[in-house]
Amino acid sequence: MYNKFCKKQLWECSKELTSVALGKLPAQVVITNARVIHVCTKEITEPTGIAIHSGRIALVGDAAHCIGAQTKVIDAKGMYVAPGLLDGHIHIESSMLSAGEYARAVIPHGTTGIFYDPHEICNVMGQQGVELMAEDAARTPLKAMLTLPSCVPAVPGFEDSGATVTSAEIRKYIGRDEVVGLGEMMNFPGIHMGAEETHAITGETLKAGKIVTGHYSVPDTGMGLNAYIAAGVRCCHESTRAEDALQKMRLGMYAMLREGSAWHDLKEVSRAVTEHRVDSRYAVLVSDDTHPHTLLQDGHLDHIVRRAVEEGIDPVEALQMVTLNCAQCFQMDHEMGSVTPGKCADLIFLDDLSSLCVKRVMIDGEVVAEDGKMLCEFPSYQYPEHAMHTMHVGETVNAETFRVPTKCQDRATVRAIEIIPAKVGNYERIVSLPVENGAILADTRQDVLKAFVFERHHATGTHGVGFVKGFNIQCGAMASTVAHDAHNLLVIGTNDEDMALAANTLMQCGGGMCAVQNGRVLGCVELPLAGLMNTQTAEEMSRRVEELDKAWKAIGCDIVSPFMTMALIPLACLPELRLTNRGLVDCRTFQFVSLEVEK
Repeated sequence: MYNKFCKKQLWECSKELTSVALGKLPAQVVITNARVIHVCTKEITEPTGIAIHSGRIALVGDAAHCIGAQTKVIDAKGMYVAPGLLDGHIHIESSMLSAGEYARAVIPHGTTGIFYDPHEICNVMGQQGVELMAEDAARTPLKAMLTLPSCVPAVPGFEDSGATVTSAEIRKYIGRDEVVGLGEMMNFPGIHMGAEETHAITGETLKAGKIVTGHYSVPDTGMGLNAYIAAGVRCCHESTRAEDALQKMRLGMYAMLREGSAWHDLKEVSRAVTEHRVDSRYAVLVSDDTHPHTLLQDGHLDHIVRRAVEEGIDPVEALQMVTLNCAQCFQMDHEMGSVTPGKCADLIFLDDLSSLCVKRVMIDGEVVAEDGKMLCEFPSYQYPEHAMHTMHVGETVNAETFRVPTKCQDRATVRAIEIIPAKVGNYERIVSLPVENGAILADTRQDVLKAFVFERHHATGTHGVGFVKGFNIQCGAMASTVAHDAHNLLVIGTNDEDMALAANTLMQCGGGMCAVQNGRVLGCVELPLAGLMNTQTAEEMSRRVEELDKAWKAIGCDIVSPFMTMALIPLACLPELRLTNRGLVDCRTFQFVSLEVEK
């Protein structure tokens, strides 16, 4: 695969690299006294030298003969040197940061490359949004490898998004240099049913010789999983049980073990490796979604590697899962993912293998971060004005909007969505709710809130109505335009007045997330860029998210990253029950279901 992500193509500098290794040409950079972590063999050698030229590694071993008068010598002083960390599945938008600010936040933590799926901004702005994000990312040292959004909308026919991705679009863009594959194929029902357009989307990717990434979220390790893999899907980040991850690896699929701000799957899925003692070459650690405060407080992939070690995975093995294994998954291990000759000189320096603290980061042979701070600057990027104005709700929203009429007299039996904190799944619950003046009410005694999803892209004036359970809110409302994957306007709450205030607050500021109580906005994170991101720094966004978190706690919510959990309420490709702007969707049968249940 052609790789535009390195400073120079190997064919451009192979002669120089050979000469450096043989001592005929001085290296541009030589690292001495390093403890090199060999992810290819799960070994550590010391003291070892590394010779670098043209942004690539020329030699690993005794590098004294590679040092010339102009060579920059870096004494590692016994620190461990490992390949730069690679995130095999990430949505930049979930950080609430622009691509440039995201790069600035993760590089000091040792992340040198990401395989990102911008399907969030694509759902709002289509391919134009993807191109804007790619332009923003390209100005940074971070190797941002694009996987084209595949499912926009996520489940066709069940929601309205701001755009539609077709096989014709995939054919048009898949050959671009920055594109390495197809974003997560969430429409596994379409794969199973042999839908022509779904298979055409994966087919265009396969014809281009690029990678199809997956999203298989059902607890099926039999014929359904086999059929999905047989369609050419190479990896999946949706394992929530150890047996899911293990079977995927057995079938030759890369099992991406997820640990994000809200989705804490690693404790369970790591057992596929620690308890079964299998070869872990098909295991990859990923973040999927990470909020800014997590990046600042805990880190990025360095944090996930530490978590893997806490769960009993060997440190070098955990590093394999964010370097070589990831590179092999995307068929890019000939360019990156190991400290070996010919590869890009993307390196991290670690003080020890217990804290795994990243002290220095090199990308293409240049030191770009040290002691947690970026050392290099890159040009600014200005998003166009229309990208900052994407709220188009086609109805006036007031308290009356949130009335849920019924023919029942005293109580109504309804379907409710019960969330699972720190997990992506949910449960369908049947609950009895009070009725007053011909309308169904929320019931805080049962921890049941109203939920509305408003279409906000094309001013269609449509909205879906449901109820949710599990947030522990006693009084107030929350709203968010981060509502996967169509990113319509989601509002949940205990009373109609606060729900109206929450909705209108976001409509006025261009999108974001807010919490209100008793007619007062307690916290609001403005996300004017596509209603998903802000162009402020990670530090500023972390401060704003922290204030919002305090607002959540003030109204009674005590779960981890509640807005991430809330954001999945409309995601109609995850079991069991979801709510879109078109209504309630049973995501086990993929059928619309009624709100009220006949007794």
